[in-house]
Amino acid sequence: MKKQILVGLCLLAAQLTFAQESITLFNGENLDGWINHGEEKWFVEDGQLICESGPKGEYGYLSTDKFYKDFELTLEFKQEADGNSGVFIRSTFEGTKVTGWQVEVAPPGKDTGGIYESYGRGWLIKPDPEKDKALKMGEWNTMKIRVEGPEVTSWLNGVEMVHLEDEKIGEGEGAIALQIHDGGGIRVKWRNIELVPLD
Repeated sequence: MKKQILVGLCLLAAQLTFAQESITLFNGENLDGWINHGEEKWFVEDGQLICESGPKGEYGYLSTDKFYKDFELTLEFKQEADGNSGVFIRSTFEGTKVTGWQVEVAPPGKDTGGIYESYGRGWLIKPDPEKDKALKMGEWNTMKIRVEGPEVTSWLNGVEMVHLEDEKIGEGEGAIALQIHDGGGIRVKWRNIELVPLD
């Protein structure tokens, strides 16, 4: 009996330790912990992080002020208007020029969950077109991204979209960032942005 209690306590301690590792990247109140790159609009409304195209309709990014290497990131997004956006991993910035990798967030038929290397090799992997039906345009979607060493896996609403192993990604260092695409007319909402470090 004592042994069972001890094992149970050890399991509970392990679960609590894991839970404590979770980091809330967006506090629902302001943009503390984030850096704005560009002139597009990023603001908080009703506990949600919102991005909108500015008057120039250019690329814009909102990045974490800290770098994250190996992690599991979970967030929710709701696309309004065009909805062309993305989540960048291990990325660095010079103005609005980004070096890094994007997990695509886009309207239907535009490869949400795929991985794109900006200012580099372009598309590295796209999801099977059949998986696009996991996207709920105009509704809240849950995206999970796991990055560990050279491996990246993305899920959309519980559906695994892509899995990629890439040596260059494995060597990457940088921030997590949200993107607003150029072209104008874009509006995307974000919430519940949580990260669990894996290193």
